[in-house]
Amino acid sequence: QLQLVESGGGEVQPGGSLRLSCAASGFTVDYYAIGWFRQAPGKERERVVCTGCEGGGTSYEDSVKGRFTISRDTAKNTMYLEMNSLKREDTAVYYCAARRGCPYCPAIVEYDVWGQGTQVTVSS
Repeated sequence: QLQLVESGGGEVQPGGSLRLSCAASGFTVDYYAIGWFRQAPGKERERVVCTGCEGGGTSYEDSVKGRFTISRDTAKNTMYLEMNSLKREDTAVYYCAARRGCPYCPAIVEYDVWGQGTQVTVSS
């Protein structure tokens, strides 16, 4: 069974940092395109960052460029989202996702596996 399990969300003050983790089981993240998405209340789910397989290019949503970083750890079969200089508008439920093969940033509907979501709240 293909599964992604997220952790690391929480509440942080503006300017703070969080690192989200997404552990994969049933497949190897190296051979999947991966991405992080978020959904704020009353809004559609949006892509935060996406990449193809290891060594492929990466695309960040404009509002997170320079603040967020995606990475993957082959040994732990886990992907990460490092979030720095957090802003109130970053508040949302964050989801990790993976797509079999190595397409570069596929459409959101093409992702095969989704994490359960983790809440990130930026508030003073």
